[in-house]
Amino acid sequence: MTERRLPREVALLTNPTSGKGKGARARVLALARLQAAGVAVHDLVGADADDARRLARAALDDGVDALVVCGGDGLVHLALQLLAGTGVPLGLIPAGTGNDVARYFDLPRTDPVAAADVVVAGRTRVSDLARSGSSYYATVLCAGFDAVVNERANAMTWPRGQMRYNLATLAELRTFAPRTYDLELDGVRHQVEATLVSVGNGPSFGGGLRITEGARLDDGLLDVVVVRPLSKLGLVRAYPRLFNGTIAEHPAYEHHLAREVRVSAPAIVTYADGERFGPLPLTVECAPGALTILA
Repeated sequence: MTERRLPREVALLTNPTSGKGKGARARVLALARLQAAGVAVHDLVGADADDARRLARAALDDGVDALVVCGGDGLVHLALQLLAGTGVPLGLIPAGTGNDVARYFDLPRTDPVAAADVVVAGRTRVSDLARSGSSYYATVLCAGFDAVVNERANAMTWPRGQMRYNLATLAELRTFAPRTYDLELDGVRHQVEATLVSVGNGPSFGGGLRITEGARLDDGLLDVVVVRPLSKLGLVRAYPRLFNGTIAEHPAYEHHLAREVRVSAPAIVTYADGERFGPLPLTVECAPGALTILA
């Protein structure tokens, strides 16, 4: 269901370094389009994540009609912590490398002016979020091989960009072994050996890797995926299936639906929306209708 709320005053929060500088370039174009449409804009650029959060919080306290973020899913993640449950809409000027949240809502991912036009139009949708404690995410919680790769890559200082993740993947392939997971799905306990476990609010992460294929954003449920143990070669062969969703047809793939999920396994630090989320064990629940988005 959509509604229309024409914004008169918005906060535009930019990560200028996202997408190797795309954020800074997109900000200029989006700001000009919003102002040309008569929207009053609080133009915010934080020195770091804490400063960006402080600036956005102050603008929301001032009563802006929407918080518009210009950056990637990491900046969206920051905004979710401020907006979840408030009814204040989130606008997106995608300028990251993954942009999965923009992909979910079929927003323009390469045209900042077109994305700003979506904000100006003022049409909103309501979406679920996933919540663990007081923290929210929009995409997928990674709690297996993918999370271990992220953790290793974040500890590396060289090289930069995608190559760092490629090297981290190769390094983890040499030593990674499936874990024993304790899962509770709506109170029903399962113990499984798995290469990875993912808890999805939406269908993809990492720039369109469709691990939780078929996930809906408004069903009040989380999509829980278990990939049973794979050999190193099997893991490499299965990876391309993530790009078209056929991973769901793999014999090692299991898909469950639940309102609340508890995940426990040794030596796993989880990632969600591309951000470090926290170590296992974690309890994740669906927060129905927690996000209002300009889409």
